[in-house]
Amino acid sequence: MGITREEVRHVAFLARLELTPEEEELYSEQLARIIDYMEKLKELDTTGIGPTTHPIPTPNPYREDKVQPSIPQEEALRNAPDKERGFFKVPRIIGEG
Repeated sequence: MGITREEVRHVAFLARLELTPEEEELYSEQLARIIDYMEKLKELDTTGIGPTTHPIPTPNPYREDKVQPSIPQEEALRNAPDKERGFFKVPRIIGEG
């Protein structure tokens, strides 16, 4: 199974990439080798092997959510370059109105 230069060109277009004809040829060859290898993996007998997301068990790296007091508003705004009525004031980025 291969991948054509037209398919590479289409993917490059979707990714907003400009490829030279040489790059299109190179990538179509490289992607064809990758797809061929993936086809070989289909030949493996996976009977009795359950689906996994990680080959090695990993503990949850996140801490437990606990309600904690936040920093005071005055402290949060202390170094703000511009503030108004207790909020950060930022330049308008959507049309003036």
